[in-house]
Amino acid sequence: MNAKMDNGADRARSLEIFAATIELGSFSAAGRRLGLTPSAVSRTIDRIEARLGVRLLLRSTRVLTLTAEGQAYLQAARRILADLNDAEQQIADQGAPRGRLRVSAALAHGRLCIVPLLAGFVKRYPQILVDIALTDTVVDIAAGQADVAIRFGPLADSRLTARKIGENRRVIVASPAYLAHHGTPATPEDLLVHNCLNFNFRRAEPVWPFVRDGTAFSLTTSGAIEANNGETLGQLAALGVGIARVGRFSVTDELADGRLVAILEDYNPGDVEPLHAVFVGGTNTPARVRAFVEYLVEHL
Repeated sequence: MNAKMDNGADRARSLEIFAATIELGSFSAAGRRLGLTPSAVSRTIDRIEARLGVRLLLRSTRVLTLTAEGQAYLQAARRILADLNDAEQQIADQGAPRGRLRVSAALAHGRLCIVPLLAGFVKRYPQILVDIALTDTVVDIAAGQADVAIRFGPLADSRLTARKIGENRRVIVASPAYLAHHGTPATPEDLLVHNCLNFNFRRAEPVWPFVRDGTAFSLTTSGAIEANNGETLGQLAALGVGIARVGRFSVTDELADGRLVAILEDYNPGDVEPLHAVFVGGTNTPARVRAFVEYLVEHL
């Protein structure tokens, strides 16, 4: 027995040679793939058989046939090589940002705020493949449905790690045309006679918060249309359909070009939703996840 076969690296190499020989069906084909001569491949398998004391292959001029012991050894070799590859990939992921990064973001915020950042991110980290899904469905990070999720508002207790990456301030908006036709509300109570556009989430009651002389209060509003995202409500408001209370990020362009104006700002309670990146934290967090979260913090 060759003493070098006690070396772990040599054993891993011998497993690779054996598996390639069976996969490709000949010593010469395995040698071409691995940069070895056919005789070197044959000697490696001879050494494995000598060390184990069993015959793994039955050789003929044209065919290599596995024995029962050879079949068992092949299964073990493939499993060990796969485990080794997985371990090396995990270590590499922790050291250098690379691999597939699965990101989940809300539809409107993702389109308006996250997607525009991706070009710069992939330019900085060309070895990361970003797999982004825009959905208002809350994905299960712990179950592996995504690597990073962007979430608004308070978070439920969990073992996940949450990194604050920004804030979302609410604003009440209407189009100049709507206000010219229906009048501009001077107080929150004036909204009770206006078409107020609301969210249709079960968790989102049509209650708008306000503050007057330091005292917080709220009003229940109603209108002709409900939607599941602020971008749609902002679009409807810009079309003159009614008044909406949405995240400022979803109507930034409309406010800038005058298609919408903010109203009742003196009564705005300054309610701000925190924006978090949620992921599985700890020492095993892949470098690609850490890089993406830091990039969001930097740009948001």
